[in-house]
Amino acid sequence: MMKTQLLSMSPEELGVYLKELGQPAFRAKQVFAWLHQGVPFAQMSNLPKALRETLSERCLDNPVQVLETITSKLDGTIKLLYRLHDGHVIEGVLMRYKYGNTLCVSTQVGCRMGCAFCASTLDGCARSLTPGEILGQIVCANGVLAPQEQKVGNVVLMGSGEPFDNYDNVVKFLRLLRMEGGLCIGMRSVSLSTCGLVPNMRRFALEELPVTLSLSLHAPNDAVRKRLMPVANAYTIEETLDACRYYIEKTGRRVIFEYALVHGINASPEQAVELAARLRGMQCHVNLIPLNSVPERGLTGVSEREVDAFRKTLEQHNISVTRRREMGDDIEGACGQLRRRYLREQDEQ
Repeated sequence: MMKTQLLSMSPEELGVYLKELGQPAFRAKQVFAWLHQGVPFAQMSNLPKALRETLSERCLDNPVQVLETITSKLDGTIKLLYRLHDGHVIEGVLMRYKYGNTLCVSTQVGCRMGCAFCASTLDGCARSLTPGEILGQIVCANGVLAPQEQKVGNVVLMGSGEPFDNYDNVVKFLRLLRMEGGLCIGMRSVSLSTCGLVPNMRRFALEELPVTLSLSLHAPNDAVRKRLMPVANAYTIEETLDACRYYIEKTGRRVIFEYALVHGINASPEQAVELAARLRGMQCHVNLIPLNSVPERGLTGVSEREVDAFRKTLEQHNISVTRRREMGDDIEGACGQLRRRYLREQDEQ
């Protein structure tokens, strides 16, 4: 029997479910709070024993379990490998900053967007994650942090998967994330990264979920972008930037442009000038990412001199820009690497 994922439910939905089990309305808030604290059914101490047993038989408290953790000796970053209830594996990265803990979560098992520089997409997309499976990653990470009496304070949807390819589940996850009685993480502590699914970018601008929108841009023009990102064949760079302007207009939030520098493809000072012209006048920031080499795609990173020249050129054209801090280099920190290693090892056994 397929068990019900209670972590995907709002208190109202839990109330309906529990009512069918003959429970009073107030039980919903109790169960909701326990689930978001990562407490298994058997330990939900203010519930009747019979209800705890029924829930254990029929439901999942958390559809996600930590399979493996690897901690960076360089900066304390923790790579998390999770097993889902159906045996699939996904991964996340817990980054430790002075201002708090940030968790990078996955929204799909793999990805079907096909971006050339991303390891997550090499094996395609097996399926999308439910709201409870996205939320469950944070609950698990809080469990990892519990011995230090810490929690996740910031969330970035930048792990495996394209969030807007799993639109409804991601939107529901965000609404659950900020609810009182649960994790209660506000939208200004959330960043969502998209490769640029324009219709859903525009749709999301009207959801009243003012997260920080990050666009994987990675090119100053359509010709270069098509070399790196298949989505560029569906939506032009100008259509994509117009959707960003629409998001800024509706939410008042600036947009972050992620730009992975790839040697010989998108990293010349001339391309920086072209990029600056595209972005002039926008409420935005450019985040430069020296590429983690992807041998499977024949892509190599850039030198420090190339990164510095690209950054300085943007600054000279009055574009806000920083180089992303590299974290977890010694623990396969790039998205998709740990999962692929684990799957290879399983195949070899």
